[in-house]
Amino acid sequence: MENFEEYMLDVMNKAATALMLSVGHRTKLFDSMYDCTSMTSQQLAEKSNLNERYVREWLGAMVTGKIVDYDPSNKTYSLSEEKAKFLSRDGSYNFASSMQWIPALAYVEDEIVKCFEKGGGVPYESYHRFHAVMAEESSQTVLPALVNSILPLVPGLVEDLKKGISVLDVGCGSGRALNLMAKNFPNSRFTGYDFSKEAIDYATSESEKLGNKNTSFQVQDVEHFPEGEKFDLVTAFDAIHDQAAPAKVLQNIRGAVKEHGVFLMQDIGSSSQLENNKTHPLGPFLYTVSCLHCMTVSLALDGHGLGAMWGKEKATEMLNDAGFSKVDVKQLPHDPINYYYIAK
Repeated sequence: MENFEEYMLDVMNKAATALMLSVGHRTKLFDSMYDCTSMTSQQLAEKSNLNERYVREWLGAMVTGKIVDYDPSNKTYSLSEEKAKFLSRDGSYNFASSMQWIPALAYVEDEIVKCFEKGGGVPYESYHRFHAVMAEESSQTVLPALVNSILPLVPGLVEDLKKGISVLDVGCGSGRALNLMAKNFPNSRFTGYDFSKEAIDYATSESEKLGNKNTSFQVQDVEHFPEGEKFDLVTAFDAIHDQAAPAKVLQNIRGAVKEHGVFLMQDIGSSSQLENNKTHPLGPFLYTVSCLHCMTVSLALDGHGLGAMWGKEKATEMLNDAGFSKVDVKQLPHDPINYYYIAK
């Protein structure tokens, strides 16, 4: 490794840059800079309807963090075209949006430290803006590819959805994936389960705004499915590893899938063995998300604490144990973070 002292300074600087990238996203400063026009701090502040003094200090962090270019001759700032497409809402992928995870997770640091000392976990309600950040993230990874790339992973599924089938989304969160499917496949019927009333209320409201008549969202502890309900398709997007009793939830899902139905599960693309994750491009980030959210929310419910990095080997084993006899694991070129499990 390079000089460790330099490495640690680099870690600190990049962590600070990540925090300010989040600020730039939330204040829409990057959106104001998307056209790559050179501006003074005053011009940028006026364009963004923000306080100039704060904008100037933020720009200082962005310049020294090698994000924004600075011309000292006229004290103007600009964002290169190459960087703009990765930092604004109009770009191809908004990394600035993803940086919101850093403050969102740091919000519970004090409670996490107490858990290190005494055990237990941090409950869902302790998190600030979590559902909003998660919804933005899924709008970049899941939603754009859902209809044209993810659903076609199951042969014949898109055709069946067009004709009309029953669909359940487990851990549906704010319901964006389910509402998108409902909009695209009006002949099918869609049900969403989630533990969070806040998330279900949002999903229901969003469904009404979209004019979807084929959705139903329910506050539901997925350790206990309603009796007798069967579905042609069950989905779970980044949800199973958070569960208090993931094995029980997978058994419930198996029981809810019709005889010729399918379970489509998206989850973190990793190995169950730490040594195999040492070169994972997002290894430190994913283990951090797991420790500060996924694992601890499960432990807060006296759960298994599976964590986000349960890995392909463990996931496949648990799907088999739940009663799925055939499990295919696939990846998509646009999404290096996740695996897609097709279980029957």
